[in-house]
Amino acid sequence: MPLHPQAQVIADLIAAVNSRPITNESPEDIRASYKLGTIPSTDVIEEIREVDANGVPCRLYRPSTSSVLGLLVYFHGGGFVIGDLDTHAGVAMSLAAKSGHAVLAVDYRLGPEHRFPSATDDAVATVEWAYKNAKLLGIDPDRIAVGGDSAGGTLAAVVCHSMVVPIKFQMLIYPGVDASMSYPSILENRDGPLLTLKVLMWFQKHYLRNESDKSDVRASPILVSDEILKQMPPAIVISAEFDPIRDEGEAYGRRLIENGVSVTITRYIGEFHDFFKMIGALDDAELAHQQVAALLRKYLA
Repeated sequence: MPLHPQAQVIADLIAAVNSRPITNESPEDIRASYKLGTIPSTDVIEEIREVDANGVPCRLYRPSTSSVLGLLVYFHGGGFVIGDLDTHAGVAMSLAAKSGHAVLAVDYRLGPEHRFPSATDDAVATVEWAYKNAKLLGIDPDRIAVGGDSAGGTLAAVVCHSMVVPIKFQMLIYPGVDASMSYPSILENRDGPLLTLKVLMWFQKHYLRNESDKSDVRASPILVSDEILKQMPPAIVISAEFDPIRDEGEAYGRRLIENGVSVTITRYIGEFHDFFKMIGALDDAELAHQQVAALLRKYLA
């Protein structure tokens, strides 16, 4: 199958604008250019406020004044090197508006300034803080979900493994779950669009400390034991046909199913990595948001 026509337009535009390979640029430059591609949100939210989660900067999105909302703790994508609260503000606002629950977006530390496992430490600490500070956030501590796209999906899975607080649902959007990069889609989609094998290697170079980090379950959550997987909350795993890390995310979803976890695995045909962020530009992004919002409503009811 070819790229979806809408996806092809965006891929061509990005290729024309980004004439120099990411791998030739500094993390600072890539962060700046990534931010330029942010699509403004059109969703209406009751409240948006900055939150200090015990030293981790976060942004809270509340769709209503209700004091008994559920909470989605959301981790942005960007290979643990790029991305921030602003690049994924549209995602957070959309999920809050569509699900009717609060979203806490997390500005975890990035490499190379803060290498592995800094992002994981921040993710776990933030979820634990949110649970203990539910009243401050205006949410029900017994109705917390975690989610994220790409590197953020990795963090969401690892937070569930940590079991520091009860998690009702996990939303894994094309998660990177195997740092060995050994699945067939890595080579099948090695040239992208958008995410390529060389870019994946560039991300790893700027975040992981050494080769042995790749076999740490916090970097490769698919390596976690069956005993832990049996205790995981329900999940959705979304993948994209033309994504190098498509197969590993789907394999992780199947491992959850094999261990008795209720999981929805959906591959969006004709789409590429990062499509979920492109609300307002891709119909499939809207569909994916509606899909995960429905499950958030179900599990955070």
